[in-house]
Amino acid sequence: MKKYIYLFGLIGVFFGMTSSSFVSYPYVKNNSYTVGEKLRYRVTYGFMDAGEAVLEVKSTSKKGAERPLHHVVATGRTLGGFNAFYKVTDVYESYIDQKSIMPWLFLRDVDEGGYKINQKYTFKQNSYKVHNGAKDFKTPMGIQDMISSFYKARTLDFKNMSKGKTFTFKVFMDDEIFDLKIKYVGDEEIKIRKGKFKCHKFVPVVQTGRYFKSEEDVNFWVTADDNKIPVLVKAKIPVGIVKMHLVEWSGLKNELTSKL
Repeated sequence: MKKYIYLFGLIGVFFGMTSSSFVSYPYVKNNSYTVGEKLRYRVTYGFMDAGEAVLEVKSTSKKGAERPLHHVVATGRTLGGFNAFYKVTDVYESYIDQKSIMPWLFLRDVDEGGYKINQKYTFKQNSYKVHNGAKDFKTPMGIQDMISSFYKARTLDFKNMSKGKTFTFKVFMDDEIFDLKIKYVGDEEIKIRKGKFKCHKFVPVVQTGRYFKSEEDVNFWVTADDNKIPVLVKAKIPVGIVKMHLVEWSGLKNELTSKL
């Protein structure tokens, strides 16, 4: 399940100073999402519903260097018979700066077939560091986590893109920094259970061998409107193709004009 949440991942790199009192934080215009947005996806393998993933933007009283945050919760779980042989229950949380769209806190609690991971990353954006509970890692201001990168991506300008345009971002994950690249392929109309949508198609180009065999084993389609929400993700895995498609949405900031 973490692959699909991760796939939505797109990020930006920003700059700052080391003192929280005098830091010049970047401002990122966000016209794509707001508190109350909830996206629900169904994960299918062949003709079977294997699981679901939910992304929700919540309000929070937490702050990052006295800056207001959004609390994003992403959950993933297996369904039905898939629980019998490989049960998945994943919870990811990211506390994202409302004005700069960068994380200040990331929590990861996953159980995938008995393999468990529990992580807490404190992003010290104003001092170029990420703390994993044991030590600090030097990072640039604006470094993203695997959830915040998805929301940062939705603030990018997708208008007037030329085919082949690539967006490159930096993400902190598993105690290291890596580049995430997203390539624009073109516009397509796609049909899923909930209807037909006009979409931008992207290929995430990840580090070969990290999650997939080749760099272009995944395609995803994002609504060609101001919401920029993923409608469909298709991923090749060793035993076939897995799809994740949008089945429910609420609390969108804008009208879903891409739905045909």
